[in-house]
Amino acid sequence: MKVTMILGDGIGPEISQSAMDIIDATDAGIEWEIVNAGEGVYEETGELIPDSVYESLERNKVALKAPLTTPIGTGFRSVNVALRKKYDLYANIRPVKKIGKIDSLFDDIDLVLFRENTEDLYAGVEKKISDDEMHSIKIITRPASERICRQAFEFAKENDRKNVTVVTKANIMKLTDGLFLEVAREVAAEYPEIEFKEVLVDNMAMQLVIYPNQYDVIVTENLYGDILSDLMAGLIGGLGLVPGANIGKDMAIFEAVHGTAPDIAGQDKANPTALLLSGCLMLDHLNKREEADRIRQALEVVYSNPQNFTGDLGGNASTSEFTQAVIAQLKNN
Repeated sequence: MKVTMILGDGIGPEISQSAMDIIDATDAGIEWEIVNAGEGVYEETGELIPDSVYESLERNKVALKAPLTTPIGTGFRSVNVALRKKYDLYANIRPVKKIGKIDSLFDDIDLVLFRENTEDLYAGVEKKISDDEMHSIKIITRPASERICRQAFEFAKENDRKNVTVVTKANIMKLTDGLFLEVAREVAAEYPEIEFKEVLVDNMAMQLVIYPNQYDVIVTENLYGDILSDLMAGLIGGLGLVPGANIGKDMAIFEAVHGTAPDIAGQDKANPTALLLSGCLMLDHLNKREEADRIRQALEVVYSNPQNFTGDLGGNASTSEFTQAVIAQLKNN
């Protein structure tokens, strides 16, 4: 089974190699088609996303992507946003779960956030009224709201999750957020077996850092989802431990959501966990859940020993040492 691997910038090539090596150790049968985009490619070719990347994505329909840098002054707001919009990758899914003995604020975090990925303020519809006044237009539509809400409820149903919480600011933005909330209520009515909660985004931010265990699956709009997913990552140790999936009707791109960390690029210091767990989501998507779960189980064991912690977690393990520890645990399973 062929998958596009976008190596990325900064630490991207190192963590990409780590993720590929570990996934290969499960005998999942993945054939990697390696391409690249981002700042490094732009400096060499003048193209931020070469045609070879688009061609590979459209052939394989599934990709694993390391972090990319969008150079200042290009026509793109973000390479990530450009790919999401081009291929209508409407569902951004970010599971947040405590791993091993990593220090975290809570011991049993297990949340999944579904973020609408194509509209809201991130649609990029802005207008200059004058030198002293700028407008940014918030766009919410019924079809986009319905498909993300439905995906959240379907996930909850298929994975025996106890509740789904919709997050809006519908008390203030009564038309846009009001529509998203209305659609969420309509979809929730089709799943009476799943508890449905409604929480305003400011309250949600507070609740997540005090009582996160009252939530299970969260569904929200683009901007709120971007903010809350980072907040949730902070509950378990940071973005270096959190995977991401961008799912559309015909394509899926799985990615680490942290930055490119150019200050440690090429030094064998980067933590590959976020990209590796994104690879696990990719394996789930490809109906290779057994291989994905083997990696997750190996990570639980590896992260039970602080000697395996990389620098971002207060340890001294290198990227390659961490990779070999996970592969060794896979062989022991």
